[in-house]
Amino acid sequence: MKRPYGPGADPTGWLRQYHRPPAEGPTLVVFPHAGGSATGYYTLSQALSGAAEVLNVQYPGRQDRLGERCIDDIGEMADQVVEALLPRAGRPLVLFGHSLGSIVAYEVALRLESLHPDRAPIGVIVSGRPAAAIHLSRGLSLLADEDLASSISDLAGTPPELLADKDLMSAVLPSLRADFKAAESYRGAAGTRVSCPLYAYSGAQDHNVPREGLLRWSEHTSAEFTVRFFEGGHFYLQSQEPEVARALASDLHTLTRTALLTPTH
Repeated sequence: MKRPYGPGADPTGWLRQYHRPPAEGPTLVVFPHAGGSATGYYTLSQALSGAAEVLNVQYPGRQDRLGERCIDDIGEMADQVVEALLPRAGRPLVLFGHSLGSIVAYEVALRLESLHPDRAPIGVIVSGRPAAAIHLSRGLSLLADEDLASSISDLAGTPPELLADKDLMSAVLPSLRADFKAAESYRGAAGTRVSCPLYAYSGAQDHNVPREGLLRWSEHTSAEFTVRFFEGGHFYLQSQEPEVARALASDLHTLTRTALLTPTH
């Protein structure tokens, strides 16, 4: 079991900090994909620990939060993450989310900008999903357990040994189903935008994220918009982690420098 770094303990249960942060630098909040967990982004946190204070979000209903109620609404998830983040002031804030995590991160950014402008992020980095305004639903949350397990196998993001473990899958499927329901019921982002820069990442061979859908993230920012493509499919983060970590470190540096040079009003 990967233990959180001591001083980073979070009383709300939503945030995990696994590595000692640098003396300076931004806070990077990492939002996992559907069915994902904080520990799934442990090595990415480790790779970025010299560039940022990295906080991995842990959704309820999995791992050490297994006994908690799963949340199947993006707005509720975003509200609770905002509450968890508010006490952690002091560093510039950047939000990074993959797939489901991208829309949770985006909704957290909208809430921080409108309700807590003193904690508004200096950048949002989304990954593995078309723009928030595009409604996506393949009805995955309605599938029978076996079909739902098969669907995540098709995404190539789940180890085969996990899929073969029926007891483990029975523990995992409720949170996965809730995550898919949250993603499939998500609407209302059309016409919204953040005022900070927004970067969009994608696997070049990810058939779930058409290029035109990714580019439409530009509609969701009034500031700079940047796109990065990496070799791989939907879970390119795993196969290309060193390259992704380098890109994130570079983008964190750019976002922090830009924020320092941008006058506030």
